[in-house]
This record gives sequence, structure tokens and C-alpha cells, in this order.
Amino acid sequence: MPSTQKSASPLLVIIAFATVYIVWGSTYFFIRLAEQGGMPPFLLGAIRFTIAGLLMMGWCVIKGEKIFVKRDIINAAITGVLLLFVANGIVIWAEQTLPSAMVAILVSSAPIWFVLLDKPNWGINLKNKATIVGLIIGFAGVIILFSEQIGKIFDGGGASKLPWMLLLLLGTISWAGGSLFSKHRPTSGSATVSTAWQMLSAGFVYIPVSFIHNEYAGLNFHSIQITSWLAVLYLVIFGSIAAFSAYVWLLQVRPATQVSTYAYVNPVIAVILGVVFAGENISFTQLAGLFVILGSVLLINLAKYRKEKLELSLVE
Repeated sequence: MPSTQKSASPLLVIIAFATVYIVWGSTYFFIRLAEQGGMPPFLLGAIRFTIAGLLMMGWCVIKGEKIFVKRDIINAAITGVLLLFVANGIVIWAEQTLPSAMVAILVSSAPIWFVLLDKPNWGINLKNKATIVGLIIGFAGVIILFSEQIGKIFDGGGASKLPWMLLLLLGTISWAGGSLFSKHRPTSGSATVSTAWQMLSAGFVYIPVSFIHNEYAGLNFHSIQITSWLAVLYLVIFGSIAAFSAYVWLLQVRPATQVSTYAYVNPVIAVILGVVFAGENISFTQLAGLFVILGSVLLINLAKYRKEKLELSLVE
């Protein structure tokens, strides 16, 4: 059985990895920047994903790809709502209250939920000692992250951030669930068409939600700062189109375990940008939680890497 992995220029691979590492890690900071400039959160999601989806769909039309396949549209819509509306929407909403660095740290636990929700592969994943240890360590990291806010409850210091942190945890579960739903229901067309429908579906859901939250009441678009619009432009072009396209392409030319290393780098980039440019404060406890979670992701991916290496050796 020959390998289906395509060959690619090393330079292009490096550029693609850099795009996924840096751009996806920076989106937390730019979401915060857009909101601080006066952009309402759900309107931000509507503009970002609707425009990005239309641009990608326009490119698919130019290429002559088949875009109207009912089953593919339904699957893409479900995936898009779970990933880009529920998961990403919670991130956008939460960043009104939580520092972008803290949001990124909490989202870094997503790989843990991938393993737990991937029922078809339970028989393989949950029999591996490294994976089990990784899951246990990962949950320990999540508990460390929540320990400060839980401590404030008993100290009478309030728990204003705890609901948002729990909501973000729900968002990471939605991201993992949506990704697995997409994985087990492959599209009959191109990944670009599927991605365009995902973005458009999410963007269309953001619009009525924005109205429900009265974001348009008294909104003056002229009062939104130029930095906010520039941040939205960055999120559309780089965050939603360039980085995701690079991610999809890397999955075709590099092993999945290598591509998944973005999970180690993104939160670190987000923390650096949040602290240096946004003046955010990250406690030692939060940093400890981040490193514990990243260690757990490393163990989980180590088990997958060994499995892939064994499969390749058997093929050869």
C-alpha cells in the first residue's frame, strides 16, 4: 500500500508552518484589539466569516469547482456552526472579559477532548499508556487553571471570571466535536469548497445573534476605530483564509502529528502578544497550567507519532 502523502518544497512547508504557528496564535490578540476599538463581538464574527467565506467561494467559482452538493453543504454547515460559531464565538465573546492570553491557554486543552470524543478510536487510543497519562496530566492542568478562580469563591473574592472560563471549556469541546464530525463525514468536493461553506454558515448565524444582542442599537460605524477595522481585515485575510488554507495543505504533505504541533505554539504566541502589546497580566499559576497542558498534549501526540511510524515501517 503506497503512501498517500504528497511531496512538497521544504521552503513552502516552512512558510506554511510559520503561517499556522504565528497567525493562529496571534488571532486572540487581534480579536481583543478589534473589540477594544469598538467592534461588537458577534458583529465581528459575522463580518469576519461572511467576507472570508464569500472570498473563498468566489475563488472556487473561478476555478470551476462544484459547489452545490446538498449533503456536503449540510455537513459543512454543521461543522461551521460547531467550530466557527460556537467554539470561536465563545472565544470572541469571552475576550470582552478575559485577557486574550488566558483565553488562549484555556483553548490549548482542545487536543484532550479530541481523544475523549473520538469514539471510533477509543479501542486504540485508550489502550495506550502514554495517551492515558497524557489525559490525566491534561485534566490536572485544567484544574490548575481553574484553581485561582475557585479559590476566590472560598475567599469571598467573587467568581466573575469562572463562568467565562467554564464557557470556554465548552467551546473547546465544541471545537473538538466539530472537527471530528467533519473528519468522519468527508466531503465529496474540495476542502476549499467545504471551508467556504463552513465560514458562510457560521457568518450567517452570527448575523441574527448580533441583532438579538442589540449590537446594532445606537451603533455608529464611524465611531469604530481604524485599529479595529485593521484587526478585522487581518482576521479575514490571515486568520480565516491564509492560516486555514496552510493548515489544510500541510495535512496533505506532512504527517498529522507534525501539523498538530501548532497546539504547542499558538498559546505561547498568544501569551507573548497579550503580555507585551496588550499589557495583560498572566499569573504563575496560569503559566503552570499552560505548561502542564502542553506536556499532556505532547504525550498524547507522542503515542500517535509512534503509531504512524510503525504503520509507515510496515508499508515499507
